Order: sequence, then C-alpha cells, then structure tokens
Amino acid sequence: MPKSPPVSRYYDVQRDERGERFIAVNVSGLSLLQNPLLNKTTAFTAEERQELGLEGLIPPHVSTFEDQKTRTYLRYLKCGTDLEKHEYLRALQDRNEVLFYAVLEDHLEEMLPIIYTPTVGEAVKSYSSNYRYPRGFTVSAHDIGRVEEMLENVSVNDVRMIVATDSSAILGIGDQGFGGMAISIGKLSLYTAAGGVGPDKTLPVELDVGTNRQDLIDDPLYLGLHEKRMSGAQYDEFLDAFVEAVAYRYPKAIIQWEDFSRGTAFHVLERFRKVIPSFNDDIQGTGAMALAGLMRAASIKGERLADQVFVVVGAGAAGIGVALAIRQGLELEGLSFEEAGARVFVVDRYGLLMEGQSDLEVQQLSFVRRQGDLEGWQYAGEYPTLHEVIVNARATALLGFTGVPGLFKQADIEAMLRHTPRPIVFPLSNPSSHVEAQPEDLIRWTDGGAIVASGSPFPDIEYGGKRYPVGQGNNAFIFPGLGFGAITARAREITDGMILAAALTLAEFTAQCVTGGGAATQSGYQLHPEPVYPPISELRELSVRIAVRVVRQAIVDGVCAERRMRNLTDDQLEAAIRARAWLPQYLPLRQAPARP
Repeated sequence: MPKSPPVSRYYDVQRDERGERFIAVNVSGLSLLQNPLLNKTTAFTAEERQELGLEGLIPPHVSTFEDQKTRTYLRYLKCGTDLEKHEYLRALQDRNEVLFYAVLEDHLEEMLPIIYTPTVGEAVKSYSSNYRYPRGFTVSAHDIGRVEEMLENVSVNDVRMIVATDSSAILGIGDQGFGGMAISIGKLSLYTAAGGVGPDKTLPVELDVGTNRQDLIDDPLYLGLHEKRMSGAQYDEFLDAFVEAVAYRYPKAIIQWEDFSRGTAFHVLERFRKVIPSFNDDIQGTGAMALAGLMRAASIKGERLADQVFVVVGAGAAGIGVALAIRQGLELEGLSFEEAGARVFVVDRYGLLMEGQSDLEVQQLSFVRRQGDLEGWQYAGEYPTLHEVIVNARATALLGFTGVPGLFKQADIEAMLRHTPRPIVFPLSNPSSHVEAQPEDLIRWTDGGAIVASGSPFPDIEYGGKRYPVGQGNNAFIFPGLGFGAITARAREITDGMILAAALTLAEFTAQCVTGGGAATQSGYQLHPEPVYPPISELRELSVRIAVRVVRQAIVDGVCAERRMRNLTDDQLEAAIRARAWLPQYLPLRQAPARP
C-alpha cells in the first residue's frame, strides 16, 4: 500500500514509539510562527524553542494553555463592538488556530453570534476594507482552465470539507461579491468547534464570478473581480471545472454549497449532488433545522406535525427548502404526497404561488396552487395576499425567509389566533435587522400564546410575569454533525435520508434537553413554554448524536464507502466518532528529518 502524503507540505502528524501523537515540522523560526496551525505563541516549551529556532523570537516566559486562554478572553472582552470582537477572533484564528478553537469552545454560546450570524453579515460587508491575511482558496471567472493547477498551491493535502460560495445571496443582504469568503470561513469554524472536523481538513472557497452590484465594481478597494456576474453556460463550465479539480486533488472531500441565489442554488445542487458528495445548507440544512423546530413546536402544543397548516413566506432557496422538508415530515407521519402538499402554502412577492404567474422556477412548481384549489376562498386581487392566505388556509404555523423586516403584522398573527391558541411563528431571516417580526411583539400580540423561533439570537421575553424563550433556528444545529457524519462514512452522496436523520435527531435531542433525558440537562433549561431548539452550549454533543445517525443512514442508503463503519453497533459507532473528533490541544513539535 502506498504511503499516504503528509498532512501538509509544512508538517505531518505522526506517532512516536509509545504511540503518542506529535507533529513533525519542516519549517522553523519565523516561518513556523507564521503558520497558524503550528504556532503555539508563548506556549512553546524550552526544548521546542531550541530545536525549532525560536529562541529570541518570542517572550521568554513559557505560558500554560490555560493562561493563554485567560489572556485571550480578557482581551476579547475589551473589544467595544460585535464587529471588533469578530475581527479580533479572526485575527486570533490567523495567528494561532488551536488557541482560537479552545477559546471558542469554552465560550461557544457567547461567541457563536460573533463568528457566525448575525455579526458575520457585517464582516461580509466590510471584508475588502478589513482584509488582512490570506485564508482559504479563491478561484475567479478568469481561471476556468487553471483550477487544478491552482489547487496545488493549497498547502494541506487531505481536505475533507469544503464550504464554497459564489456570494450571490448572502444571508438576507444579497449579492456581496468577494466578501462572501467570510461566510465560508465562519461556517468551517463551526465544523471544527461544533463538529470535530480538524481545521487542516477544511477549506473555505470563494467562487468569484463577479458581482452585479455597481457600487462594488466602482469601489477601488473592492478585492473581487470588477465585472458583472458570469451566468448561463459559462457559469456551468466554471463550476464543472471547479468540481472536477476538487475531485482530483481531494477525492475524499465533501462540498457544502453556500449562499447561492434562489434558482442557482437548486441548479447547482441538482447538477453536482451525484457527481461529488455535496449538499446545500440554505436548502437542505435550513429545511432540516426548520422541520425539527416545527416538530418540537407541535409536540409542545400536544399535537402532531400533521395537525398544522403551514404558510412559508419567501420562495427562494431557504423557503422552498423548508417547504420540501415540511412535506417530507408530513409524509413521515403517514400523509400521502398530495395530502402533505395540501397543508403547505408558499407565498412570494406576488402573494400565494399560483399557476400562471410569470416567473415561476422549477423548484417552486410542486407548491403552485390552481384556481380550483381555492374553492370557497375570499380574496380581493389576482392572487391571495399573505394575510388572505393565513385567513383562508386557517394557518397555524407561519415561517419567514424574506429578509423583509416587519413583514408579519399584528393582524396576521391575530388571524392565526382564530385557528389555534398557540400559533407557531418562526421569522427566520438573517441577520437580526431583517427579521420579519420582533419576538417581543409576537409574544405580546398573542398574550404569551405564540411559540417563537428566530434565525438570529434574541433574549428571552419577559411578559406577564413569565419568561418566554425565543428559540434560535440556527443551521449550526444541523450542518456540523451532518458534515462530520458524512466524512466519517466517506459518503458517496448526501442523501435525503441523511438530511432527514439529522432533523429527527435534532428534534429528539431538544426534547431530551427539556425532559432530562440526556446530557443537555446540565444547561438547566427551565423556561415556559418549552424551547423548540436546544441551548447552543450543547452544540458539540448534538453534533455527535447527529453524526452517528447520519452514518447509520448512509449505511442503510448504500452510500457508506467506509467499510469499517458498516458492522459496528450504535455504541461502537458513537465511540468511533467521538474518538475521531478533533480537539484543540497542543501537540509536541519536532523537527522532521532532512529529506535525502
């Protein structure tokens, strides 16, 4: 069997005669200190400093890891704004990656909104003006014939998880051009901190195909291509070249497609999901997250998912992805495809999706209503408005993916109260400035009856002498465990069954957090009504549970290429996954022998 290549051209992870891991490095001195995956800053031992040419380059005191974490966190607390905190953590990641992840894991609930939504939205918008240090891989529309050659410049040799974006639809803030790289970096930080994927197994990617924002094109400080977006056959050719190059350079890699515009997101997913193991987090991750929250919300009401009528507002990638997931969840409860579809209403800018609208996209067609479907409905215009859909459909659940702040009005929510005393309302747009309704208003409009979740974090609501939790419908509950499970299984494809397994695990885990059936009870989650999502502090444990179920489903679906996983019991599988999870710990560094 041929010897595996080193982890990186700069180092390799090896085992000594006692079986203990260490890092053999072929760089020293300042070059070593400038590599964030190797740099321990002040924690290098005296022996390492002498052997690796570090004496005189760092302070003489040898810090403990705990001292480093304390110093780093105290400095973090001095940052004045959330964006300053984000930039501080990113600078730490670029300087000392192990320390960055150790601090992040210790303060995950506090720092998640800083490195991810909502603060990452501000980081995306200021990415070019705040650019400091290269991270990830960028391929532009000018590089179609050179992608394979360019990937050879990436120093790590065994990438397993790639997050790739063309930045055409970032969060709720739209086309951000080259700035979308911040999203890829942020997502992969969570794959490591919450999912256990080693940082040298990840690669953030920016697919720079231009931007349709003239203000970016005219900005001399903008770092991306100063030209209009590529589209059509040229765009497909560009992505084909990228996927082919990735499959050659990193044959075990999984791609997460991120923040593509509505039609493009589905097109890219369908074009490549059977070519290279890949999924779209905006479509499938959001769908799984929302389905899990809806299942929990129905359970809180003492009802089933099939007892609800759903109105999904926003027919882009996230909205249609959620509508698809809801329909799948309803079928799981025994409804036919037609019966499930009849309980899901999708509303876009014209109103209810209906036959005859001019710019319907392929992925929307299965949710289009015909005139005959609306027998007995009363509405004034050509198509029912959001409010008219809520009234006529007798909606009990309302979900928003529009990025339109304040879209859900008091009259809409009061109309829901005529159909249920406990309306489920999930304004899930990001960032928080784009939320369709303020959670506090939703609680007040329903006199505490609403079951609420939002995309960005909001504090618990004090109302009528009670505290009401606002669940954070965060895709981070899904994608780290899904990705780690797919990596562990060496999945040949990310199947719908694997996505559904992640959703069901999230719903079950949340129930355990509340009822005391699992490890998450350590968080002391005592709120009324019960929360629809678990506390962020349990993200690592949740990701392990999801990874186990995803591997098991990959085996059932016949896409698990890792033979060693196929005959394990659930307990053995869980133990194997826990053992594989990367932990932020310093390993001893030694100078690699000179090459002959």
